[in-house]
Amino acid sequence: MVFNSYSFLVFFLAVLGLYYGPLRSHWRAQKQMLLVASYAFYAAWNPPFVVLLWLSTVVDWFLAKGIHRSENQRHRKALLTISLCLNLGLLAFFKYANFALENFQVLAESFGIAYEPPEVDIFLPIGISFYTFQTLSYTLDIYRRKAEPWGSFLDYALYVTFFPQLVAGPIVRAVDFKDQCTAPRRATADQFTWGVVLMVLGLFNKLIIADAILAPLADKSFNHPDAMGFGDAWIGTLAFAGQIYGDFAGYSICAIGVALCLGFSLPDNFRHP
Repeated sequence: MVFNSYSFLVFFLAVLGLYYGPLRSHWRAQKQMLLVASYAFYAAWNPPFVVLLWLSTVVDWFLAKGIHRSENQRHRKALLTISLCLNLGLLAFFKYANFALENFQVLAESFGIAYEPPEVDIFLPIGISFYTFQTLSYTLDIYRRKAEPWGSFLDYALYVTFFPQLVAGPIVRAVDFKDQCTAPRRATADQFTWGVVLMVLGLFNKLIIADAILAPLADKSFNHPDAMGFGDAWIGTLAFAGQIYGDFAGYSICAIGVALCLGFSLPDNFRHP
């Protein structure tokens, strides 16, 4: 599910209706609803990959508690190593397994070895980089004794999976989100209005600037590299750079706006690109 879709509009209106309607006076129920909504938001893309999200969440929750309780530095390092290997191992496998197999085949052929790698079609789980780094930041802060483990698994799970920034950021540190879970969050009229404005601005960056204006220029240049002159090369390069910026910045601005409508504050990622 992406922000620039009718399905997200229906989803978000339903979340707002529950958040400010029947659940308005029940903060724990509001957080539970947001957690379930976040899993539904992620599952709308590919339901089985929700298991990876659960795995990172649960494993780092218990490892962080173990790191905090232990006074043995070797034991603490061992627990941190498990967290790093699991999270970065999953990230490396899904992002680079196909790439590694293809390059190993090329390398083998350069030595005259006919190697046919097994046919694997590994899909990259959406948002895996973002929630991996968020759970790791939590574990690392506790290892460095900059923070203590959270007392509420619900709050921690919501921090990892909060749907506005789950699949494309902005990356949020645990220390910046924890305090927002302790007391009920309700957007003021000004916050809600500004949140809607940010959503519109983010969609404008994504749909108009990135997709409608710059993407065709970049595609036109790079689809015909043989006919590309000096000026065309610069136009294609700058258009592609602007397209990437508009795409990611637009999504992050939308995420900040969506969160603000719910009373949550997310950090800026693109104020000074």
